[in-house]
Amino acid sequence: MVLWVEKQAVQDQRLIPLLSFQLSSISKAINSTEMPVKEKHARRIILGTHREKGAYTFWSYALGFPLASSSILSWKFCHVLHKVLRDGHRNVLQDCMRHHSSLVEIGKLWSNLHDKYGQLVVVYTKLLCTKMEFHVKHSEIPPNLEATDEVLERTAGSDINNVFQLTVEVFDYLDAELRLAETVIRQLNTSIAISTLSSGQCRLSPLIQVIQDCSHLYHFTVKLLFKLHACLPADTLQGHRDRFHDQFHSLKTFFNKTRDMLYFKRLIQIPKLPDSPPNFLHAASLAKHVKPVVVIPDEYEPEQQEDDDDDPEPLIEVSAFSTSSIQAQAPQLDIFDKTFGPPNGGFDDRDLQIESLKQDLELLRAELEKVKAEAQRYITQLKSQINSLEAELEDQRAQKQHALVENEQLRMELEATRRRNAEHESTQSVFIEAENRAQATEQRYNKLREKHTELVSSHAELLRKSADTVKMLSATQQTQEEVERTKQQLSFEVDRIKQEAEMKVGHLPLLASLIALSLCQTSEQMNSSVTALQAEKDRLMRSASEKEAELSSLRQAAQAQQSSLQQERERNSRELGDLQGKLQEKVSQDGRLLEEQFALLQGTVTEAENIIQDAVAKLEDPLHIRCTSSPDYLISRAEAALGSVDKVKKGHADYLSNMGDAGGLLRALTQFSHLTADTIINGSATAHTAPPDHADRLTENCRGCATQSLQFFKDLKSKTTLQRADPASIRVIIQKILNLGQELRPKGMDVRQDELGDLVDKEMAATSAAIEEAVRRIDEMMDQARKDTSGIKLEVNERFVYFWDFKQQLAIRMLIISSTDLQKEIVEGGRGAATMKEFYARNSRWTEGLISAAKAVGWGATEMVESADKVVLHTGKYEELIVCSHEIAASTAQLVAASKVKAERNSKRLSVLQQASRHVNEMAANVVASTRTGQEHLEDKETMDFSGLSVIKLRKEEMESQVKVLELESHLGKERMRLGELRKKHYELAGIPSEQISEGNGETSLLDHPVTMSPKPSKPVLLKKPALSQKPNMPPKTTVRGVKKSLGMYSTNALNHTCKDIQSV
Repeated sequence: MVLWVEKQAVQDQRLIPLLSFQLSSISKAINSTEMPVKEKHARRIILGTHREKGAYTFWSYALGFPLASSSILSWKFCHVLHKVLRDGHRNVLQDCMRHHSSLVEIGKLWSNLHDKYGQLVVVYTKLLCTKMEFHVKHSEIPPNLEATDEVLERTAGSDINNVFQLTVEVFDYLDAELRLAETVIRQLNTSIAISTLSSGQCRLSPLIQVIQDCSHLYHFTVKLLFKLHACLPADTLQGHRDRFHDQFHSLKTFFNKTRDMLYFKRLIQIPKLPDSPPNFLHAASLAKHVKPVVVIPDEYEPEQQEDDDDDPEPLIEVSAFSTSSIQAQAPQLDIFDKTFGPPNGGFDDRDLQIESLKQDLELLRAELEKVKAEAQRYITQLKSQINSLEAELEDQRAQKQHALVENEQLRMELEATRRRNAEHESTQSVFIEAENRAQATEQRYNKLREKHTELVSSHAELLRKSADTVKMLSATQQTQEEVERTKQQLSFEVDRIKQEAEMKVGHLPLLASLIALSLCQTSEQMNSSVTALQAEKDRLMRSASEKEAELSSLRQAAQAQQSSLQQERERNSRELGDLQGKLQEKVSQDGRLLEEQFALLQGTVTEAENIIQDAVAKLEDPLHIRCTSSPDYLISRAEAALGSVDKVKKGHADYLSNMGDAGGLLRALTQFSHLTADTIINGSATAHTAPPDHADRLTENCRGCATQSLQFFKDLKSKTTLQRADPASIRVIIQKILNLGQELRPKGMDVRQDELGDLVDKEMAATSAAIEEAVRRIDEMMDQARKDTSGIKLEVNERFVYFWDFKQQLAIRMLIISSTDLQKEIVEGGRGAATMKEFYARNSRWTEGLISAAKAVGWGATEMVESADKVVLHTGKYEELIVCSHEIAASTAQLVAASKVKAERNSKRLSVLQQASRHVNEMAANVVASTRTGQEHLEDKETMDFSGLSVIKLRKEEMESQVKVLELESHLGKERMRLGELRKKHYELAGIPSEQISEGNGETSLLDHPVTMSPKPSKPVLLKKPALSQKPNMPPKTTVRGVKKSLGMYSTNALNHTCKDIQSV
């Protein structure tokens, strides 16, 4: 430990001259002399930013400059800031962004004034603000703009909207640079100044950085415009081309003018731009583009003659002064002793004590200087630690950005997976439709086959009918042949009968006629039968031919349908095979998708485990012991973590129901890990300021939360334990942390926000009522005192205590009235369309401070009256009146501070309230002064007579007096320690961290004093020793002015603590 302290002391001794060099360089670089900034001073400032990893020292010193009073000082400040932004440490950008509003205010100030340098400052501040905003938004591009084409491509991204927006921002950036250059050159032309004069060089020197920036911005613009023309139509980018042409001609004119100036020829090599701008409509023109390169020599400013004050002032080592030299000095006699001689012929004991005290004072001064130097070293060390912590914070932010990019990639992969799922569902629907079509085709084929079977059966039936018809025709032919044979037989028989008739012609004429008649009838019947049979034959033949034609057409249709069915069946079989192949591929893709989703889940869980383990590791980090947090912030983090636990539980259930979609669970796990880690870290930080019991429980619960979270992540990483993973135990522990945070909150914050509005009105009314009651009781006490007392006591009570106490209560009443009026004005001006209760709930911290102040004022007034009553009844002490006056002054300052936070700067009611506050302080001072004066009048004044005492008795009395003094000093020290502990407890209940409370005598620490931006160390507060005993007849005088001063210091300390309570408003 001793070696480390010695090493730190050596390092601090090395840093002190470096810091002195840097501060000296800042003061010499930024001044009101119309000369350019020397390069060696700017180089020292830039090296200082790299040494301390930030620009804290630069800004802490620069903000002390009177920038509003000198335009040249502001111009050189902007020039140095431009150099620091370009060439300083990478953390300089973040430090400068904290003072962005200060730059804007400087620009607004000089824009209203008619000053040449002031107009330049206005343009320069706009350029610096644009530069900082651009590089904060696009952190991949450094402030010196030295980025490769790959970095530019990565910054632009693949989204054409981002490329479009980035192009517009680069246009604005280049416009700001060119506007500054044109303004400077125009002023040089109007003032007929040349570059060899110091006034011209003072204006031209910042253009070196402008030329460097413009060369890179021109290259960026060309690259981005070619990329936009490759993705968007030419008509859409017509405005971009016109704007680029204007900037191209302005930049070319600027480069040509500066190239001809003698000042720039030895400092910088300015590139030449092409005669015409690139043709963005022709993509091949990109190959002809040449990046303009600015070349600056290694030593582009000749070293001028060193100033007498360039060497740093030697540092004075306080420890070099030896105490022995101080002790060796002979005591010097004052003029009285030289003239009349020392009393009793030698030095008095008191003179020796004075000399020893002087020597002790010198020693203490030397020790004080040592403490100052050590404090300065610690401040520098803390600043370096702050810078390193800020660098770590930037790394954490970069890791967070990287995690966000990974989450975005995972989201894009998830969207692609969902699209594949949608394609799979559409393919499956197509497959189902194809199956339906195949089934419909099969049904049609079956129907056609059944129709073909019916046609075949009908054809067979027709063939049978045709055969029957042929048989019938053959039978008819046979019948006809038989009829012919019968006819022939009958003709033979007729011939025979004719022959017989001829033989018997005479005998049988009648028989012949009868036979002829029967033959005619038979012949007619046979002819009709033959005719009918012939018609039936023709009809059957026609029917057979028709059936044969129909059968042939049906055969042709059946063959065509069969061929089409065969083709459809082949096509369906091919489609079925393709769909089955796609189905198999989709099933394999689903399997791969499930594996990919589980792999993504494992990666996310691994990253979440790393985040939780990193948070647990910080609990054991010694550097984390200095970190503190408030219970309110811990409660907000714990509530957010509880919400993320519910999201994780829902995402886990969704993932178990659909293993192909892990997006919800991944997002929930990412949010849960970060919020849980924040809860653990802030819980440990809150435990550093909590009581031991609460701190132990809070730390144990933080470790338990980490253990349960890691166990839950372990269950999620395995498929066997994935089903039973449950974050319920994590929720229980986070709820315990939330309950502990609520227990650690200050007791004054237990009121619900919806009750704050009513509580403010109640407290104001109660305070007013307390003041009225106090005034009434003072009147009663005055009447009673006139009856019961007389003489000096009556004069003291009536003339001093009651008079000033009564006037103080009246002043407090006017203070309450003024505060109520101002409060109404604040509420009416700030609530807008909301109600008063909503306004109080929205500004809960301010409302709680106002309530606390009103309570303190009412309580102080009541206690003042009680103390006065006790003093009148001879049961109290005058010191109680003095303490009550101090409390009233502090409460008044707290009420004014609470009201001033949200009041308008030019509010008349605020002025009335401040006037009332000053009147209350004056009355309190008068009460203290009158009380002390009355106490002196009432005390018995006894003259100390030591004439009858011997030397021994005097020595004994002296020893007894010293014993009493020691006892009183011991009692005083104990009471001061008790007062300090009481104040600590008061501050803890009020929500002030214990680090801001000093360890001695209940006094506030140096942190309570306002911190200035000046690098000069503030003077520490010297603790005063108790005053030496005064002579008997010379009591210390008490004046109203001195009491006012003490009350002002008391109220200022109280105001500092009050401002800390309401800083979050």
